[in-house]
Amino acid sequence: MRVVAGTLGGRRFDAPPGQDTRPTSDRVREALFSALGDIHDARVLDLFAGSGALAIEALSRGAAQAVLVENDARAAAVIQGNLKALDLPQERAQVRRRDALRVLRDASDVGESYDLVFLDPPYRLATGLGPELAPALTPLLAPGARVIGESDRRTPLDLPGYSTTFERRYGDTLLRIHTA
Repeated sequence: MRVVAGTLGGRRFDAPPGQDTRPTSDRVREALFSALGDIHDARVLDLFAGSGALAIEALSRGAAQAVLVENDARAAAVIQGNLKALDLPQERAQVRRRDALRVLRDASDVGESYDLVFLDPPYRLATGLGPELAPALTPLLAPGARVIGESDRRTPLDLPGYSTTFERRYGDTLLRIHTA
């Protein structure tokens, strides 16, 4: 895998081995970040981070900080390796190896806020997660924040109470950009 654009553009990074992690393709990342536009100085939360591709791309394109959440130990180790290989310091990119909903509750308790939130859960779990994620995300969103959902087009990730401002299909992948 490679970073598509920005200060790290063209640099390669690893994906976790096996079929449990499905990294966002270069083509989908390029389309997504074109739709997002300027993300300079954004604070990013990448839930279900997998390889870290979305947060790494955001950092490369000017985001100030990213928190990457991954519950799987092997995937979290790959993310740590990617951040180190790309020379992204902990002040800019932090990995939290925990359950996504627990991270949301804890972040809310300490008053964290984010401008961009990436949601790319395992496709088989997407449909059931939306109703739990939506209310847990709301207290963490900065004014004007956007929530990006990536799911299988046949089992979309719906976020009750959020407006969809962008929706595109890329093969079996469905991308949605939401606002609260």
